[in-house]
Amino acid sequence: MQVLQVQLAVQADPSEVGRARRWVRSRLLNHGVDPDAPMAETVVLVVSELVTNAVVHTGCPAVLRLCLPVGDGSAQAAPSGLLRVEVADASQTAPAPRHAGADEDATNGRGLELVELLCERWGWYPDGPGKRVWCEIDTQARPADPMAGVDWAALAQ
Repeated sequence: MQVLQVQLAVQADPSEVGRARRWVRSRLLNHGVDPDAPMAETVVLVVSELVTNAVVHTGCPAVLRLCLPVGDGSAQAAPSGLLRVEVADASQTAPAPRHAGADEDATNGRGLELVELLCERWGWYPDGPGKRVWCEIDTQARPADPMAGVDWAALAQ
């Protein structure tokens, strides 16, 4: 299977997260993916979380890379397979999912939990003086129903 790789340099500024989201949407559109499709929304959310972590926790520039599967050799055909997202940053500190707990008003601490839930798999490895965090998203996967595991009877008590 052929893979198209595209990357974006991200500066150490939280406003770059929005630019990264817009860039991902445009790359997906150029690759034949409806930018409003559930898979595209998942990719954008995951990119947002990983770029935010890189920018906020390292205070250094990062590099965002998308590895898009190409089915028939045409960049206009919708991808089929695993789409890989990678974010390289200058920190050697291992990413660790934090659990935000029951505080519904907490504004952080759920990023890697989301990545874990939305992706087929994710991980990281040392890369030069820093690290590379990666995840893979199945382009053909049906979106998970986030309410499927809710115990409604327990909540009603």
